[in-house]
Amino acid sequence: MSEPTILADPKDPVLRLREVTRTYEQGGARLKVFHDAELSLLPGQLVALVGPSGSGKSSLLHIAGLLEKPDSGEVLINGARCNKLSDDRRTEIRRLQVGFVYQFHHLLPEFTALENVVLPQMIAGMDKGQAEDRASGLLGRLGLGQRLDHLPSQLSGGEQQRVAIGRALANGPDLLLADEPTGNLDPRTAGEVYAELVTLVREHKLTALIATHNLELARHMDRIVRLEDGKLLDEV
Repeated sequence: MSEPTILADPKDPVLRLREVTRTYEQGGARLKVFHDAELSLLPGQLVALVGPSGSGKSSLLHIAGLLEKPDSGEVLINGARCNKLSDDRRTEIRRLQVGFVYQFHHLLPEFTALENVVLPQMIAGMDKGQAEDRASGLLGRLGLGQRLDHLPSQLSGGEQQRVAIGRALANGPDLLLADEPTGNLDPRTAGEVYAELVTLVREHKLTALIATHNLELARHMDRIVRLEDGKLLDEV
């Protein structure tokens, strides 16, 4: 028997974390990374996630993106309580409603830039021709119109990350999660890639949570939340 479709209330935040706690085993002891984390992201909101290295920013993003499960608490995406869903339904939500950009691009090395952006669309059921048209458009907006047939090894670090951004946006997600998306780039390239990312986020009216060490970039977002000493707090 298939699961009933869960309809989101249009007033709901795109992403909501309720009392989310994450712990790890370390040397036979339980290490609490963060506890009772609360976060609500409204439609179209661009939010920076900052905090010291090792504070748990990546873990928080993985939980928000349904890549990991919290020890306790709830994750809601478009009003759906994702903790209660089957693995198949969680995968479907992750594929269609969430885009993820990693610090290390994780492109498939044997596929071209275009193919790396086409593939997630075809997995989601889109016709190949439509997927190629959308991929070409996204990569063109990211300045890669002349690099579509290049393999990742033939692209610079900035170009590879642009392809990763295109891949994250390929299925038209409502929520974009990015884990230090410019942290591996030189300052000039980082600024360019960040500006392109923000432009696309605004144009597509996405909700975005972006982990960054770059406070200058963070100050250009709508809001900053800080994860430190196990607590997630809004910066004033």
